Amino acid sequence: MKKTIRVIIVDDHALVRAGFCSLLEKLKGIQIVAEAGEGYEALRLIKEKKPDIVLLDLSMPGLNGIEVAYRISKEFPEVRTIILSMHVNEEYVLQAMRVGAAGYLMKDSKSEELDLAIKTVASGKTYLSPPVSKKVIEEYIKEPLKSGSITHKPGVYERLTPRQREVVQLITEGCTTKEIAKKLNVSVKTIDTHRTQIMQRLNIHDIASLVRYAIRMGIVKLD
Repeated sequence: MKKTIRVIIVDDHALVRAGFCSLLEKLKGIQIVAEAGEGYEALRLIKEKKPDIVLLDLSMPGLNGIEVAYRISKEFPEVRTIILSMHVNEEYVLQAMRVGAAGYLMKDSKSEELDLAIKTVASGKTYLSPPVSKKVIEEYIKEPLKSGSITHKPGVYERLTPRQREVVQLITEGCTTKEIAKKLNVSVKTIDTHRTQIMQRLNIHDIASLVRYAIRMGIVKLD
């Protein structure tokens, strides 16, 4: 393990970031190199600062933590990600593991556990908070067993492109087609095409069902 572990904190709440900064500053061998309040900024800072570990909020508007973790694993495979969450939800944990996260830490964890999680993940291992049930770990490492289980069905990350996942999140956050087109700097027609393809790939035919699916898969911010 490196003598000093370089860390970026990503959370859309400034007070949460401040809290983690306060805890990390008291831990030996750990250096905070940057903070980010949203996913796109996080990806830019990772490229610039080259951290060892990213502490990443699960629920963020615009680009959620699972999506950011997926992009980190593809674009920066040397960077290790620890998901931060208040939700002990098996599907969320499994999604995090599927997209390449190396850890899943509860936000109410004590500083000793934060220290352990960072140093465990930095050493190349996986860390899951104790509240996360053993069943989650067992289900993740097993071969698919139940054909009817949501856990073992191809997830959203196998079904949709990165851009389509962005569109899903923005739709379920209440953005109109015109607003989505403006945010993503594309035409309204392009968004309409994405919407049609999303519905076909997920076999979903209305927005209410799409929202329920997005919540279940951890795409949408839960307040």
